[in-house]
Amino acid sequence: MSANPLQPFVNLVPAPFRNRYILLLTVFFFWMIFIDKHDVITQWRLQKTKDKLEQDKAYYAKKIQEAERQRKNLQKNGEQFAREKYYMKKEGEDVFIIEEEK
Repeated sequence: MSANPLQPFVNLVPAPFRNRYILLLTVFFFWMIFIDKHDVITQWRLQKTKDKLEQDKAYYAKKIQEAERQRKNLQKNGEQFAREKYYMKKEGEDVFIIEEEK
């Protein structure tokens, strides 16, 4: 019988990796971590993107609530808003701006 021509290369492989089950599991994990469409790196990037989008969602929800509150205040006190924000005044009126120190 002739010897296996690949035997010198097989002997270079550490003993635990010569077991076909260990070899199969190693290849499987390598495939799942680096090569697969849903690999670890892609999942990590997607999670970062998801977290950023959730932060943006919370930020914009807060801004929407603030805008709604301002809109209701404007509908309720339109004249007061115009006087305070844009310093509008009626004819013959003097406006004094008093700013409080904080």
